[in-house]
Amino acid sequence: MSLKTNIENGIKDAMRAKDQDRLRTLRAIKSLILLEETSGTNTGADLSADVEMKLLTKAAKQRKDSLEVFTAQGRTDLAEKEQVELSIIEEFLPKQLTEDELRAKLEEIKTRVGAAAPSDMGKMMGVATKELAGLADGKAISAMVKALLA
Repeated sequence: MSLKTNIENGIKDAMRAKDQDRLRTLRAIKSLILLEETSGTNTGADLSADVEMKLLTKAAKQRKDSLEVFTAQGRTDLAEKEQVELSIIEEFLPKQLTEDELRAKLEEIKTRVGAAAPSDMGKMMGVATKELAGLADGKAISAMVKALLA
């Protein structure tokens, strides 16, 4: 089942349950999907799983960034709203790698590409971001790669 279908079913369920937070978040995701489908860059009717994953990852990153800003400014009301939306979006994302799992995958990539020095970071990041897309945050990947090559 496509993400769009899952989201539409979730919207119906949220309406029945009168869950306003879930309804708001799912409608925002559906809006992103519809915008992408009609943007002209999409040639087919349905989005690929890869494009759907990028949309969800982008939405989650926006919520995380807003959460950090609101928390830093002491706006707990807005921070709580962003946290709720983030947790709902994460339900549709694949399970994120733990720090140990991420380190193991990056060690394997490091040996495969032959990276040894900090100057090889670009080579390693290119492979890592493609293989770990949706499984780990880009900031976490970058920080771990820096630590491994230092």
